[in-house]
Amino acid sequence: MSASLEKLLRNARIDLIISRVEKDSSIINEIINYLNSESRSVRFNAILVLGELGSKSEAAIDDLIVCLRDDDWSVCRESARTLGKIGNVAEKAISELTNHIDDKEVSIRKAVVVTLGRIGSAKHEAILNLIKALNDESAEVRIEAANSLGKIGTDAYDAISDLMEALKDVSWEVRSAAAEAISEIGRNTEKAIPALINALGDDDWRVRYRVIDTLVEIGEASIPSLLNVLDHEDPIIRKTAAETLGDLQIPDPKVIQNLSKLLDDKNEAVRGKAADALKNIGEEGLFGLIKHLESANKSMKRTILSAIGGMRLKAQSGVKDVIVYLNDNKESVRAEAAITLGKIGINSENAVRALEQALKDPKSKVRHEAALALGNIGENAKKAVPSLLEALNDKNPDVRWRASEALGKLGVKTPDVLSSLETLIHDECDYVCESAINAIDNIEEN
Repeated sequence: MSASLEKLLRNARIDLIISRVEKDSSIINEIINYLNSESRSVRFNAILVLGELGSKSEAAIDDLIVCLRDDDWSVCRESARTLGKIGNVAEKAISELTNHIDDKEVSIRKAVVVTLGRIGSAKHEAILNLIKALNDESAEVRIEAANSLGKIGTDAYDAISDLMEALKDVSWEVRSAAAEAISEIGRNTEKAIPALINALGDDDWRVRYRVIDTLVEIGEASIPSLLNVLDHEDPIIRKTAAETLGDLQIPDPKVIQNLSKLLDDKNEAVRGKAADALKNIGEEGLFGLIKHLESANKSMKRTILSAIGGMRLKAQSGVKDVIVYLNDNKESVRAEAAITLGKIGINSENAVRALEQALKDPKSKVRHEAALALGNIGENAKKAVPSLLEALNDKNPDVRWRASEALGKLGVKTPDVLSSLETLIHDECDYVCESAINAIDNIEEN
């Protein structure tokens, strides 16, 4: 039997050997004995078979550790790979594996970092060497180092700052692996929060994006640290912290209060992210947005109104407050108020009436946004049909376009509606003609 096994190993008949092991597991011990063979091919193939057997080869760990010191680089590499396939029970091999982290042969270095991840031990020695491998000259090694740190998971939180640096790697594959590792490590531990908070102001957007994603996965536990940096001197940190709090979507009163303060921030980008964050929190964040409308400048009023509109029906309780801004002295604010009412006023008769009045605004931009908003409200805006019919005669083609489009959406099939739209088919502007035709088709189909 032994002679036959040696012949199979020499001829690399891996499949036949594994088939025999499946019938008689005691053969594994014979295979282990061949790890000391003078023949390089026998040693190599014995290691290969043991790797294919995975955890069944646990008894070979000590001998495989010795094989890591083999003079033949391919035997050394395959020993490292096999230890990884055996899995976490091979933890005792970590010290010898890390001795090869600087090996001149790249395939050995790669096999070592892959195996450290498969063993999955959080030993300081393993993590330290994987961090070191993040700076290897080979992109393949750097990729696998990041992957392995991610596999170790929560206990590798000390590697987060180094993985953040890896997000700037010239290789997109390394950056991708580092990003995934950060997420895997950080999502289940509060220990990662300080390192993540420190990276909120990173110059690289990829780093900031991954930080946000990971803090959101950590969840509510990250809120205190985020609140602490909302008044940081660096606007990037303030902005990124606000964005993270919005993505968390937790209606904590302290969060809402502090985000509301940022609506007055001296930096426009920070103010915008604060508005978006309050929008994402939902109905509880609406009050903070409305409260700041009155004191906001023109640009910020538009930003806040847009955020309220983005809340859709969650902001329907704010219809009355938004209607006020249809009378603002700035055209762009009135137009934004009309757009917002088209999103949040679907169930509001007050919104419909206010938008009807806006169809008479002295500025065409406001009139055409009011017409568009009535169309977006849909079924509940049918009372506005007479006002929209009047708007079909507006001197501005954009208003006629949006009014005809709105009538098509409302679908009211009456002689006066159809007659007015048919007249519009001959409008001097092609896009108005096309809109009238589409509106008639929509009404007829419904």
